[in-house]
Amino acid sequence: MDCVFCKIIKKEIPANFIYENDKSVAFLTIEPVNRGHAMVVPKHHCKDILEAPDEELKDVILTVKKVAKAVVEAVKADGWNLGVNNGESAGQVVMHSHFHIIPRFKTDELKHWPHVKANSKELKEVSEDIKLKLKIH
Repeated sequence: MDCVFCKIIKKEIPANFIYENDKSVAFLTIEPVNRGHAMVVPKHHCKDILEAPDEELKDVILTVKKVAKAVVEAVKADGWNLGVNNGESAGQVVMHSHFHIIPRFKTDELKHWPHVKANSKELKEVSEDIKLKLKIH
């Protein structure tokens, strides 16, 4: 069974498309954080960014760049966030890889993620673990 984004891509569900090429589409979300909140979605179904073929990701990020510039200009945003949620615990609701372009305004009162100060020992340990996974020594 097709996911909701596959149905949007096939135009079985209406959407406000703002861009399309042979590998990706962009449309406005029906639940925007701010005016102009757009989604960029690869046409090929893949659960998340880790499953997406590299060639398609290249196209998607170029589409993000093109669409974000147009969105920011169209809604006169002060900036924008790029959101990519991978997995339920990260807030992914539709299990089809997608990128949120969220226009930001000085007056929108949205808060940034909370940060904590990391200790140097923990940073060193985690960096070593990651480098092992990347096979960089």
